[in-house]
Amino acid sequence: MATHEATFAGRSPAILPVNWLREARICWSFTRRDLSATVIPATIFAIAAWAHTGHQALSLLVVAVKCLVYFWLYIYTFNLSNQLIGIEEDRLNKPERPLVTGLVTPRGAWWRLAIVTALFLAAGAALGVLWWTLLWVAAWVFHNHLGGARRFWGKNAAMVAGTIAQLAAAWQIVTPLSTPAWTWILAIAVPLGLLVSLQDLRDVQGDLAIGRRTAVTVFGDRACRYVFAVAFAVYPFGLYALLYRHTIWPAVALGGVCAAVAFTIAYRVVAMRTPRADHRTYMLYTYWYCLTLASAVAALAHHSHMHT
Repeated sequence: MATHEATFAGRSPAILPVNWLREARICWSFTRRDLSATVIPATIFAIAAWAHTGHQALSLLVVAVKCLVYFWLYIYTFNLSNQLIGIEEDRLNKPERPLVTGLVTPRGAWWRLAIVTALFLAAGAALGVLWWTLLWVAAWVFHNHLGGARRFWGKNAAMVAGTIAQLAAAWQIVTPLSTPAWTWILAIAVPLGLLVSLQDLRDVQGDLAIGRRTAVTVFGDRACRYVFAVAFAVYPFGLYALLYRHTIWPAVALGGVCAAVAFTIAYRVVAMRTPRADHRTYMLYTYWYCLTLASAVAALAHHSHMHT
């Protein structure tokens, strides 16, 4: 594999036949761990937009296909960029990643980043969400290549912008943005982008090795854990006041499940402190994100019914 990749990297990819199975494997290796934070929740929110507009059932399949393509490009561009500038860190924290294992060379990854970014911009233009596409590209350029990720505030700012770009694009792929859409987007995206520092609990060794100043390395592990615990314990009450108080019981019930997951995260982040446990807590956080957006399907369908 490494020999083939080196050959690929040494010549222009435009003159080589594409091994689609190999490309699919490389794409999967870069993106598989982040689907529950990107492709899945964004598609769920697009379904909420579809339910809100009352489109025909057949159009749901079209929405799902559009989201699958667009949001896979969304995360593939970011991960190519992010892993290209973090190879040495990944040798410590994530040695299974493709640039560390040799599945793909840095030169090959740079070629792919250029091509996939062009495809992502084209998809954004075709789907009518180009401005959100440009916002996400600007966010990951700042995060990965302009030093944003080396400062905790920069990482959080990029992730807030990226989450807004994700959810706004998901909605706009289906229908124009509206006040109900923005209420959900801002209620979720801003806190979510700030709480994403939860993932830094599992990567302290690598962050210290490269001098990255995350919230955990700046304020300390203990302080951050208690801040995260309080935030996840309190946040469900804010979401209830903003999103669930005047909606139907299925949405409220699912919101209650989300609250239970948030309370579990609050407990785990204080009580379970190994890197493996922190990784599982972070994955639970991504599942909580998906469940919260799933509750939007019922809530926003009800809102549409109330106003028709």
